Amino acid sequence: MMDRRKSILDAAERSFSMFGYKASTVDQIAKIANVGKGTIYTFFANKEELFSEIITNLVTETKLAASSAIKEDRPFYENLHNALYEVVELRKTHKLAVKLSQEVKELNTSPVTEALQRIEKAVLNFVQKELDKAVEKGEIKKCHTDIVAFMMVKVYIALIFDWERDHEALQKEKMLEVLEMFVMDGLRKP
Repeated sequence: MMDRRKSILDAAERSFSMFGYKASTVDQIAKIANVGKGTIYTFFANKEELFSEIITNLVTETKLAASSAIKEDRPFYENLHNALYEVVELRKTHKLAVKLSQEVKELNTSPVTEALQRIEKAVLNFVQKELDKAVEKGEIKKCHTDIVAFMMVKVYIALIFDWERDHEALQKEKMLEVLEMFVMDGLRKP
């Protein structure tokens, strides 16, 4: 039973990755999964529920990418940089994330906008928790970690997606340098 459910989820992710949320249908997902449409409804009430579970999986994958970049033997700044870099790289290379970003730009599909906001909120929460830990450990000065997390995530997204529209891509080291100069230096304890 779980194999069929997983097969449906995999097919739905492929469909959403190829055609986007709006253009994907339950019929299409059933065809890709090689199951009857009714089988999908055995596991999921509708396309929205199926999409929600796929986004939950993408949120988990994003958190895992960020967490795996954290190494206890590295300085806080380097860890946070590596975590943000991994998250943004995932967003840039993951077929579903790329297609959903395109769909929001082109069609402004409400469920997709909400899904991307859900992913961004998870990233913001992750960064805020890392900042909170750093404040607790005395690695950085006290600050509004929610605001700093928001700013850091937005700076990363801008440096990768917006900057690259008109400029050569920044190397990871250059991004760290920019982040340190404009964000981390302000957080350092005197």
